[in-house]
Amino acid sequence: MNQIIRQPFADAQAAYPFVLAQGRNIETKIYQRRYPTFNYGATVPVVTEGNAWAIGTTFFTVDTAGEAKFLSGAGTDMPFNQAVRDQSSTDFAMIGSGWEWNLEEVNQAALYGIDLNSTKALSAADKVERLLNSIAIIGNTERNWTGFANNPGVARVTVAADGTGATTFWANKTVDQMLRDVNDLISSVRTNTSEVEWVDTLRLPPAAFRYIATKRLGAGDGYITALEYLRKNNVYTAETNQPLDIQPLRELAKASQNGGGRMVVYRKDEEVLRFHLPMPRRALQPRQKSIMGFETGLIARTGGTEWRLPGAAAYGDEITPAP
Repeated sequence: MNQIIRQPFADAQAAYPFVLAQGRNIETKIYQRRYPTFNYGATVPVVTEGNAWAIGTTFFTVDTAGEAKFLSGAGTDMPFNQAVRDQSSTDFAMIGSGWEWNLEEVNQAALYGIDLNSTKALSAADKVERLLNSIAIIGNTERNWTGFANNPGVARVTVAADGTGATTFWANKTVDQMLRDVNDLISSVRTNTSEVEWVDTLRLPPAAFRYIATKRLGAGDGYITALEYLRKNNVYTAETNQPLDIQPLRELAKASQNGGGRMVVYRKDEEVLRFHLPMPRRALQPRQKSIMGFETGLIARTGGTEWRLPGAAAYGDEITPAP
């Protein structure tokens, strides 16, 4: 029986083409797992427009002021309108995570037909996505960025403490009280924006989501859950005839001011908020770094989550206790 014998490489220079080929292959493999665990794009609109190497982005806003009134044909008191222009900017920053091999690992991979990159590359990809997810949802103190769940510009509405024991926690509230909490939060956005803004999305702490997903409206078989009822009977759906997007988000489990669960209602639109990702995850060319060592890595560039219309959102705190 013929046996294929793989020859080990004599030195790092001879091994480099093998390393290079492995590095080229890994980009496709990790791209297929772009969001393996951290699907921040399901909560915050991701914007990849612009030059990947730009230092940041700038946008302009325009507001108007004026009035109309009754006039006399001979009057000289015509009211004139004015336009107020403003601009804001967001800086981008680069993140990265890499991996390395030595000559021994390369030779063993070639000898036994082992995928040189799978474990380390997927670990690096996971770390990059983990950091991007953290930046998108809770911000980053090093860059002085806030995120989706903790922006000071978003209004915070106090949830009624009328559950059993004068608590705000949903586990101690009736179905009617929980549904009222959600509808009050949705209505607050409508009221605070003079009926201009609507919210179309609700994000909940996982414990709160699971509770309403299993809490039935009545005893016995055949009764719908509180979640099913909420999807069909909320003030947004009642007025627009559109479904309310309701999903759990683990970072909300301890996002409130006191470390408890926070729910967020908002209009999920790039006009309201966006996660700047001008350079999605990109694999670098492998290189020989020493006599017997090789290295490569992944990089991405982001500007974090930017709330452009924070009035189109609201936070409701302490619906679940601190974990």
